[in-house]
Amino acid sequence: MRIILVRHGETTWNIEGRYQGQEDTPLSERGLRQGHLLAEGLHHIPIDVCISSPLQRSYQTCKFCADLHKLPVATDERLLEINHGSWEGVLAPEIAKQFPQEFALWHTRPHLVQMPDGGESLEDVRKRARAAFDDYAAKYIDKTVLVAAHDAVNKAIICDLLGLDMSHFWQIKQDNTCINVLEYNEGVWRVVLLNSTNHLGFLFSGIEQAGL
Repeated sequence: MRIILVRHGETTWNIEGRYQGQEDTPLSERGLRQGHLLAEGLHHIPIDVCISSPLQRSYQTCKFCADLHKLPVATDERLLEINHGSWEGVLAPEIAKQFPQEFALWHTRPHLVQMPDGGESLEDVRKRARAAFDDYAAKYIDKTVLVAAHDAVNKAIICDLLGLDMSHFWQIKQDNTCINVLEYNEGVWRVVLLNSTNHLGFLFSGIEQAGL
């Protein structure tokens, strides 16, 4: 089976460098355009099932694609973005000022960070995302599944499927509405395509977002 894994379109908080986590932020105007371009880019690709994070930025991105294939969009809470705890809604420079040691650790050894005040670790995200992907692999044999999720979720599951631990998290990049293709066959996952943005008109963005 095959999974087309995409990240949601741009939000205003992405532009501001504000940590979103599980806050339900909407797509920006550019994010809406990106979603339509993604849908056009996948229009002629056979897709059997569409699954999204329940957060509107991913759901709407997924629905643009699903509508062109006349498919419904199912939601899966295991695809929610990482819970940043008290970092959510806060600008990256403010987090760096309030939590200097934790913020530095997040950007150097992210696998060691537990987000404050009830937030998650990357291992928490990896476990739930991997459980979802294992379910998809078992349920959708010989199907192509479109999955719309988030920056941290995508990075965590890609690392996991490649056999990399979460210390490699920052070595994976996920641009807004990027396309990844992952294939599963006889217990083995492989990455066929990573962070493709050709549908947006460029091979690489050069954009470095301050918040997830």
